[in-house]
Amino acid sequence: MLYYNLYTCFEGEFLAHQYSVDILIIGGGIAGLWILNRLCKRGYNAILIENSALGSFQTCASQGMIHGGIKYSLGGAFTGASEAIADMPNHWRACLRGDGDVDLREAAILSDHFYLWSTASITSRLGGFLASKMTRGRVEKVARQELPPIFAHPHFHGSLYRLVDMVVDTPSVIKALAANYRNRIFAVDRHQWRWLPEADGRQRLHISADNPQDDLVIDAQAFVLAAGRGNGDLLAAAGAASPQMQLRPLQQVMVKHSYPHRFFGHCVGADKTPRLSISSHPLGDGSQVWYLGGNLAEKGANQSAHQVIGHAKQELAALMPWVDLSDARWATIHIERAEPRQLNLMRPDNAFAAWASPTTNIIAAWPTKLTLAPDLARQVENLLDGKGIAPSGGACPPLPLQPPKISATPWAEAFSDDKQ
Repeated sequence: MLYYNLYTCFEGEFLAHQYSVDILIIGGGIAGLWILNRLCKRGYNAILIENSALGSFQTCASQGMIHGGIKYSLGGAFTGASEAIADMPNHWRACLRGDGDVDLREAAILSDHFYLWSTASITSRLGGFLASKMTRGRVEKVARQELPPIFAHPHFHGSLYRLVDMVVDTPSVIKALAANYRNRIFAVDRHQWRWLPEADGRQRLHISADNPQDDLVIDAQAFVLAAGRGNGDLLAAAGAASPQMQLRPLQQVMVKHSYPHRFFGHCVGADKTPRLSISSHPLGDGSQVWYLGGNLAEKGANQSAHQVIGHAKQELAALMPWVDLSDARWATIHIERAEPRQLNLMRPDNAFAAWASPTTNIIAAWPTKLTLAPDLARQVENLLDGKGIAPSGGACPPLPLQPPKISATPWAEAFSDDKQ
């Protein structure tokens, strides 16, 4: 295959270098990198471009919980969301062993499981549901004598359940996925590219350089938009009317402290989603951060940092009054989870990928949850197969672009000025 030649730009006198690939993926988070790995493994001549750092925004701001849907069943019955992801922990474990659809052997696991716990006031409702035959094999009740250190305290009067799910270190997952095909991943500032429309609805991508004679034009059988929130602008610039995007804002709380015990789990409250989610993440100085989500983050989306931190302190004091956080440092981060638009802006059940209309070679893709990245990649493959877009087996074109960096976690950035 001829990978590049000279292209005369229809808007000017300069020559741009033209490259051809099977697939160009825009967005280097968990979605784009998983898709790249899957497509390259199948023999597609695929490349990925990233506007910022790999994993920035949604991916590295994730708690890393690879769950099978139990937390979406807290209303007492399995939902579409829970059934869609029931097998995801097993899928990820296979990849971490090197036996799955992508190779994650270099990624780190923070915990082989996480917990669901309840206060005494709702233990009866939770216990009845989790003990049902629907959840056998996915949940086990933790006996009093086997409680982890954080709950082995006389003031804990609730119930604790161990889930088969796990927690991954998301930066290490990004690093592992990127390392598999590092020569196919490039950094391109968003302000440097624009679509070049064709009469038949196809698009090409023009990447400008400081010297116009170094401009690039990339032709692809399909462009896959996996840029999270950035998909909205990319679709609009291409003139695509559908699919549309919705944003779900969150404000997560980060707590750096000297309490010795790590914890990963969800506290069940009165709502169908967790009252509070806690994950523990290491910092470079040997300390740890508790990263707090759940209803706390959803209800705090439009609050000030002071307000949501105050609420977090109240929740931790109510749920774990024996935990001493008197020396803790607190910070928050605003996140906007990007998803395909749903009726009444409901939370989507599944990963989503679809051809963008009226363009003819753009796919818009959102995993909706970190856990569902493998399913999203499968959907993209199915769309390509449905149009007869087959792998060419070609080598990576010699693009004159640099690789992107891997994003820092929000907690590493929030506490980067600490003096140890």
